[in-house]
Amino acid sequence: MPDVLARWMATAADGRRALDIGCGRDKTPGATGLDANPQSAADIIHDLDDIPYPFPDSAFDLVIGRHVIEHVASPLAVIIELHRIARPGGWVFLVAPHWTNPDFATDLTHRNHLNSYSFRNLVAGQEVFDFYASARFRQRPPYVTLLNLWRACGFEWLVNLDRHHRRWRFLRRFWEQYLNAIIRGKEIYFELEVVK
Repeated sequence: MPDVLARWMATAADGRRALDIGCGRDKTPGATGLDANPQSAADIIHDLDDIPYPFPDSAFDLVIGRHVIEHVASPLAVIIELHRIARPGGWVFLVAPHWTNPDFATDLTHRNHLNSYSFRNLVAGQEVFDFYASARFRQRPPYVTLLNLWRACGFEWLVNLDRHHRRWRFLRRFWEQYLNAIIRGKEIYFELEVVK
């Protein structure tokens, strides 16, 4: 389990009101589970594509979605709904396959490809098309895991260097634009702080 995911799980167990969307059978301890599958460990059976969700505005401090956003019909609609049900200053944590992950095609229920800039139009001050939605977030630079060969060569450290030093963010952009067809990604972790 990458350090990022371990930190998310510890945050949820810290007594915060947490929601685990698409929790499956591996629900985050202490979180309310939401899943469409009655065979899951969910507390509430609800399809993520059926919006609105059965929660009031600002109901959660933290929303975690592990390998679920790539399955929904409209990631934009889902992220807007997560913004609604998270409190101001709350967090939405998402992990998904990076769009270059060679395993992406092994699951026929995958619909959406994501990269480091997938949520850019919802990040305050970074919007290219600010009319897509009024929901806004502050985003930490994503964490990307790479295939083992590239991790062993140190490329994963370079791609994620902007998480520690913002002046190195050009390395992520260079990788996303020119190198990721060769130096392939595996997973991408998004940390979005809710702005209301």
